[in-house]
Amino acid sequence: MTRVALIAHDEKKADLIEFARTHETQLRAYDLIATGTTGQRLIDETGLEIERKESGPLGGDLMIGSEVAEGILDGVVFLRDPLRAQPHEPDISALLRICDVHDTALATNLASAEFLIEGLAE
Repeated sequence: MTRVALIAHDEKKADLIEFARTHETQLRAYDLIATGTTGQRLIDETGLEIERKESGPLGGDLMIGSEVAEGILDGVVFLRDPLRAQPHEPDISALLRICDVHDTALATNLASAEFLIEGLAE
């Protein structure tokens, strides 16, 4: 089964929830994981089944990165807020880097997230 991570910074959580609602049928076909707060909001507001990791600042980004490194994650949707510094920026950079190292599909904005979800559906 296709496994996809859903992550969003605070200012982008509403966008990710709307994205999940729009693509709910497709996302239900996937094994979904998310960082803590984002995952809980997605569960509460969309009803999707999501395995929650720790929140990003508590290691959730690194937990998802480890799944990329293990080869068990097919794609990552990470809606980042490019206008705010994040206290766990080194963890974020590590996740982005490990996606590049392992050639794992990574979307960091809504436009690329659309392509990722459509591409995984094929």
